Amino acid sequence: MSTPQETTPETSPRTGDEASTEGALDGLRVLDLTQVMAGPFCTMLLADLGADVIKIENPQSGDQTRRSWGYAVHGEDSRAFLALNRNKRSVCLDLKSPEGLADFHRLVRTADIVVENFRPGVTKRLSVDYETLAELNPRLIYASVSGFGQTGPYADRPGYDLIAQAMSGVMSITGAPGGVPVKCGLPVGDLGAGMFCAFGIVSAVHARTRNGRGQHVETSLFESALAMSVWESTEYWATGQVPQPLGSANRMSAPYQALRTKDGYLTLGANNERLWQRLCTALEVTHLRTDPRYLTNTDRMAHRDELAADLEEKLAAATTDEWVTLLLAAGVPAGPIRDYRQVLDEDPHVRARGMVQEIDHPVEGKVRVLGSPVRLSGTPAGIRRHPPLLGEHTAEVLGELAAEEQGEPAAEEQAR
Repeated sequence: MSTPQETTPETSPRTGDEASTEGALDGLRVLDLTQVMAGPFCTMLLADLGADVIKIENPQSGDQTRRSWGYAVHGEDSRAFLALNRNKRSVCLDLKSPEGLADFHRLVRTADIVVENFRPGVTKRLSVDYETLAELNPRLIYASVSGFGQTGPYADRPGYDLIAQAMSGVMSITGAPGGVPVKCGLPVGDLGAGMFCAFGIVSAVHARTRNGRGQHVETSLFESALAMSVWESTEYWATGQVPQPLGSANRMSAPYQALRTKDGYLTLGANNERLWQRLCTALEVTHLRTDPRYLTNTDRMAHRDELAADLEEKLAAATTDEWVTLLLAAGVPAGPIRDYRQVLDEDPHVRARGMVQEIDHPVEGKVRVLGSPVRLSGTPAGIRRHPPLLGEHTAEVLGELAAEEQGEPAAEEQAR
């Protein structure tokens, strides 16, 4: 098997003998029954930190993302699948067959964690539900990601990020005032659910060190999107007014948004009085400090559009880069708006932080992926395995399982 290659030496904050070759979650075995985005993103986060994630896939087609999402290049697996499934091993089991289910139950007895994202009710029919598996392994942590949760009037509804954003309120505040409904450009319901689920799993692992018992961890796309609505819920409860779209502006402070310059746009954040004073000085618009519309943050929020127009009148005199340089020198947070070509190919900070890495894939060759944003000095995250081919590790994992059942050390343990 080919070894993943990192694009820069700065990808892990290792210093001398402080860093371990093991990840923070090394020793945890995760059985991954998930597919598409939220669940695989959760298990990839765990895998990046060292967990042994075994992706259980049906023998016919595997994770539906392999074939039906994103862009395929050389092989059949899409780039969408490759983006979410590194550091995992793939095992093909037909859970609807007695043999496949029996092998899965054998694996459960050795596992620490099971993660699933079936629609509520499906796991019970397959005999892979929490109650069934907890009898096999009382220490098992069982995590469920669904569209709307395991209970409640929406529990049986199919869940997609778009639907979660719409029903949680996210789409009602995204976009320009008076515009058509717009979803957040990033799938915040999917990715948020994956992160919240990983957080819940790690919390349950810690609880198990105290009481020795596993438990059921659960989250949903809908609740994750809603949980991120901290400013919007605050505005509604504080004012009684339904929050509306603000474009790039912030509903708790002003100015904090994108503003037009001579050649494009910049973003700036003068979201407290000290920064507002600095901004007025840097732009040489000190008269705005005494303008009754802008005396306090509350005043500036109430006159966002007028404030933006006054600032853009000044900003029209120079380019984005010129203003960003000047504002940063004055201690005012500011930055340009960049597209993904500029970010992924040209940004020196992205390169220095190792946020773009390469994996050697046996079919696709070198594949670029995003690095981990989690920095641990002693047990850093890393990329150790390419995204697996369908069933690539079935014989390997079942062989390890047989050895463990006979009391022999697993092959991976022997290799250490």
